[in-house]
Amino acid sequence: MLPSAAAWLQTLAPEWGWLRVFQYLTFRAVMAAMTALLIGLATGPWVIRKLAELKIGQPVRGYAMETHLSKSGTPTMGGVLILIAIAVATLLWFDWRNRFVWVTLLVTLGFGAIGWLDDWRKVVHKNPEGMRSRTKFLWQSLIGIVAAFFLVFSVSGRSNAQVFALFAQWAGSGFTMQLPSTAGLLVPFFKEVSYPLGVWGFVALSYLVIVGSSNAVNLTDGLDGLAIMPVILVGSALGIFAYVSGNAFYARYLLFPHIPGAGELLIFCAALAGAGLAFLWFNAYPAQVFMGDVGALALGGALGAIAVIVRQEIVLAIMGGVFVAEALSVMLQVVWFKYTRRRYGQGRRLLRMAPLHHHYEKKGWAETQVVVRFWIVTMLLCLIGLSTLKLR
Repeated sequence: MLPSAAAWLQTLAPEWGWLRVFQYLTFRAVMAAMTALLIGLATGPWVIRKLAELKIGQPVRGYAMETHLSKSGTPTMGGVLILIAIAVATLLWFDWRNRFVWVTLLVTLGFGAIGWLDDWRKVVHKNPEGMRSRTKFLWQSLIGIVAAFFLVFSVSGRSNAQVFALFAQWAGSGFTMQLPSTAGLLVPFFKEVSYPLGVWGFVALSYLVIVGSSNAVNLTDGLDGLAIMPVILVGSALGIFAYVSGNAFYARYLLFPHIPGAGELLIFCAALAGAGLAFLWFNAYPAQVFMGDVGALALGGALGAIAVIVRQEIVLAIMGGVFVAEALSVMLQVVWFKYTRRRYGQGRRLLRMAPLHHHYEKKGWAETQVVVRFWIVTMLLCLIGLSTLKLR
């Protein structure tokens, strides 16, 4: 039995037969997207006004782009609007018995809480750097590891009862039990190729994907509208993979591992898309509100968790190529600077400025050019990722 709005409408189906449409996953996904979109559009002005009244404005680092100094004071922590819209829409339309949606929601809100604390320190304590990197990473790691351990058995089991039975078997085997093929690393374009990971390998990979995706999206969130549209595109594409993985017929036809219950993640992905579009209404250049870490860390963690569940970690790296490039640009810039400073006595830069979007601004691209071009790249990468549904 479905809960909340979906369940209530189903109880009326015997009297009004057309209400049976609410039992269909695709229809509930459409309703989740519309619900999140309307919630975001309706409450957005009020949230922005409250953030402004509380003087929760974006601090700008002293070494930031000169053109960004005018953005100082723009309301931030607008990611709260996204998270509320996602949570309400998802809770209204998904099957509450589904373990995959619950763990994705908890990962999302957990990373959102870390981001909220980070943003709060930036705003209240007037510290542009926010929470200490070590502290932030510690809490991200804790959530990522707990989620990874739950997912390794959740993906392997076909029911909630079997999840706990598999954990007991693994513990009883001296932590050496092998996992079903559904928990292997699926290689896109070669669907028959699946590398067994084992419990520890699965946990390590899942941890890296969830935490890495969270931080990569956070690094991308530096220009008006830059991060939210790629999140919408990648999240929507992952929703298609979730639908295929959760459907026995489509999974068998397309040579994907069938993961019972994964299809319900389409509800979450639809809510994410609707909430993201509503936020973009206010975040488009010139932005009325910024997402902040509360939104960026949460959305990145959500994408990572979904990719792990539907066994598309490599495809996530392809479709989220903009996020990957932004993260790599920062890491390479730091490593090269430290290396050249140690070797030559003076640090040198690979890029004019990191993350990557600032490099292109330094080259003379307008902010809107950078944003739209990164959107176009993401669209292309998502199409390549979706092509793996059929190509072998």
